[in-house]
Amino acid sequence: QVQLVESGGGLVQAGGSLRLSCAASERTFSTYAMGWFRQAPGKEREFVAAISRNGFTRYYGDSVKGRFTISRDNAKNTLNLQMNSLKPEDTAVYYCAADAKPASTIKNYGVADYWGKGTLVTVSS
Repeated sequence: QVQLVESGGGLVQAGGSLRLSCAASERTFSTYAMGWFRQAPGKEREFVAAISRNGFTRYYGDSVKGRFTISRDNAKNTLNLQMNSLKPEDTAVYYCAADAKPASTIKNYGVADYWGKGTLVTVSS
């Protein structure tokens, strides 16, 4: 059982930046593809980004491409999401996810084996 704990959410003005982190309990963190999803009030969950086990392959949702960067540190069991040029429409609860299948599965099917409880990001206009 992998436990995931997100941190780094908060209130930021439009155009600003935030860095989210996700700490994983599992020592075999490097065997999981990882991803970020978000869900805004009244909307469906949306894929944000995914990264392969070794960090070499990354995928992004169209709405965040060029503004967000996903990264991981397998030595520290940590997943990160650097968010720049934030917009009010980025306001959502952001969830960290882990999956034993390839990162492309996270991107294409929006599924994962394990999920964190989320961290709220609010972008004011």
